[in-house]
This record gives sequence, structure tokens and C-alpha cells, in this order.
Amino acid sequence: MKSGIKKVLAIGAHPDDVEFSMGGTVKMLTESGCEVMILDITDGEPTPHGSPEIRKSESQKAAKILNVQRKTLEFDNRFLMDEIHIRKSIAGEIRLFKPDVIFAHYPMDAHPDHLAASSLSMAARFYGKLSYIDLPGERYFTPRIFYFFSVHLRISPQPDFCLDISPAIETKIQALLCYESQFHELSRKLSAETNEQKEDMVRSFITTQNRYWGNRIGTAFAEPFFSPEIIGFANLKGLIL
Repeated sequence: MKSGIKKVLAIGAHPDDVEFSMGGTVKMLTESGCEVMILDITDGEPTPHGSPEIRKSESQKAAKILNVQRKTLEFDNRFLMDEIHIRKSIAGEIRLFKPDVIFAHYPMDAHPDHLAASSLSMAARFYGKLSYIDLPGERYFTPRIFYFFSVHLRISPQPDFCLDISPAIETKIQALLCYESQFHELSRKLSAETNEQKEDMVRSFITTQNRYWGNRIGTAFAEPFFSPEIIGFANLKGLIL
């Protein structure tokens, strides 16, 4: 994953969205020396078994495992909308961090927060380059934006590319296991009661999903991504044959 990419900003609607969708890619990026920041637009609460304090502790543990910076904004979970003041808040973070690449939610979903986060991220990318606007930092336009796949719809669209995360699958699982407060509903459906059963549940869910994408590109595990713009290659050295 060596390239000209030095800084990456991954924008999620809630803590755990980025880990679930691209936790392996994040780990591969940090291992290659890339600086990664996760920006959560909301704290993800309230949830049936969580709280702001619990979710913050869980998200910080996950960030430590992935070796990334993390910042959580204070907008409303479940009621997130594409509004000007939220665009500006995200754009301010973009101007201060100056990422080479932004990763954001796929723009088709059943979850309204995910849809809003996708459009907010795209708009904030544009706002970052505006003059005569009350934002911190200097004008800055992120060269690339990609969508990660965190979707509540039963769809399997064709990705523009998949990244091999085979070396990082265990780290991704460990990061997601930090979010214990979010397992209860799935645990109930799958009759997982003990901690060991819950861990097996998460492990099975993640490996099954990422093995599917890995099979598509001939690797053990992979994560899918989508691009709204044409992707250019400097060479074919990183292409999996």
C-alpha cells in the first residue's frame, strides 16, 4: 500500500462504522506509515445497551488498536441531516487535517444517518476549498474521495476496487470486539450468551463478509470501495493477478 498517500480521513456517522467497513484497510494504512484520522459525526448514542461514556471508551480502545487518531463531533445520532452548519464543521476538520484521501459512507442505504453522512462528506470536501467562509485553516481540496460499504440494505453492488486485508483481519476483529455494547441485539438473534459465544459471533460475521470480497479478487479477505471519479494508476505493481 505504498503510494503518495500520507494522510487519510475516514468519516463515519457513528463510532464503529469505519471499523466495520474498512478496519482492515485502516490497519494496513497505518502499518505502511500513513497517518489516519477517524472522524465520527455523532457519538452513536442513545442505543439500548450503550451510553455516551461507554461508547466513547469503546471507540477510544478501538482507535488504539488500529493506531489512529479519533475525533467525535457532537451532532445528533438518529437525526443526522445534511445541513450547512454540519458541512462547515466537517470542512473545518478537513482543512486542519489536510488529508490526501477521504473515505465516506456509500451513498445508498436504509440508514438515514449513513445517507446524510455520505452527502455531508462530499459537500464538506468541496467547502474545504472555498474562500471567504468562516472556517479554520487554509483553503484545501482533498484530491480523492472513496466510499466504504456500511449498508443496511441487502445489496451487493460492484465495487470499483477491493483492498486485500488478509494480514489485518485479526486486528479488524479485535477493534470491533471493543464495541461490546452494540452486540446485544445480534447476540439475542443468534442465541449467543457467553463472552466466548459473542466473540465467535463477531468473528464469524466479519470473516464471512470479508471472505466474500476476498474471493472476488483471489485473496483470503478484502474490503470493497467505490469511487465517484475515474481512478488513475501510476503503474500496475500493486495489481493482484
